[in-house]
Formats: sequence, structure tokens, C-alpha cells
Amino acid sequence: MRKSLIGLIAATAVALVGCVTINVYFPEAAAQKAADQFIGNVLDESGVGKPSPAKDAPASPVPGKQPSASLLDLVIPAAQAAEAPDIQVRTPETDAIRARMKARFGGQLKALFDSGAVGFTADGLVAVRDAGALPLDQRSQADGLVKQENNDRDALYRAIAVANGHPEWEPQIRKTFAEGWVQRAPSGWYYRDASGAWKRK
Repeated sequence: MRKSLIGLIAATAVALVGCVTINVYFPEAAAQKAADQFIGNVLDESGVGKPSPAKDAPASPVPGKQPSASLLDLVIPAAQAAEAPDIQVRTPETDAIRARMKARFGGQLKALFDSGAVGFTADGLVAVRDAGALPLDQRSQADGLVKQENNDRDALYRAIAVANGHPEWEPQIRKTFAEGWVQRAPSGWYYRDASGAWKRK
């Protein structure tokens, strides 16, 4: 009898711990908004231009009312979801990264995207797509520029996750930003999808 009671208490404790972890979830909508603001700031202020808003952006059916509940809302009560943190992207480190990215896009990186030599990847980075689109003497410079950009991107996603107290969110933040870069990219720029295939926007 005593062993079964101890077993029941242990099972209940494990179940309660499992329930607590459900309350800390990745705030996807807040992350998308933060990523869009960051990316828009980098691209727009570096002179890349303002692409049209995403066609697939969810709209509220009635002004002042929220869209219908998602599956996540059914799993997590609304009161607990309302306490979920927003994604913070403003720290001294991320501000410095943003400034470097703006400078690169305002300089040579935009030209590399325009020529089709480089494109966005599915993991939120930049990759050389067609080195042949560049003169031979500019290829090593382009490689260096892509490396600098990717170092900053890796640092950015990590810094945002850490600043929000959830280093484990880094892959989700990276994915959200990867989608955002493609959505905000001007027509004609290239991106690589999850299968590894290059596509032109």
C-alpha cells in the first residue's frame, strides 16, 4: 500500500512538472512582429526599399477584435497565454549588429543580392548562390562580406534568445527571421528553401 502511494505521489509530481513546462512557450506572433520591425529597419534604412506587405498576413475580421482562437489557445488557457513575454530585440549588442547590417546592405551586399550572386538561406543566413555572376577579382571580397554578415546573423539570433531569458528559443527565432528576410526581400532576390533549392522572389 505504501509503495503504491509513493508511486502515485511521484507520478503526480512528474505530471505537474510536465504541466509547468507547457506554460513557457515560444511567443510566435510577438517574434514575427519583432523580426519584421528589425528586418524592415535594416532594409528600409539602408535604401533597399519598402516591399509591399505580405499577402498572407492574418487580418482581424472585425476592427478592434482579435482573430479566432488557434490550436495553441486551446492547449494553453488565454489567461496564461496573456502572461507570455514579448520578444525583446533591443540591446546594445543587437543595436550594434543592426548598424553593421545596415552599412553592409547600404553598401556592397545589396549589389550582390541584386546581381543574384547571393541569396537568403532557410536558416536565416546568406549564401553565395552564383559566384559566376561576379568578376573573378570580386569573389573573395564577396565571400568575406557574406562571412561577416553570417557572423552577425548568428550573433543576433543568439543574443535575442539570451536577452529574452530563453537561449533554447534560438532555433525558433532563427526560423522566424529566416521567413521574415524572404518576405521583406525585393522582387528578383534569391532565397533557398528548406529543400535546398534556390528560388527567385
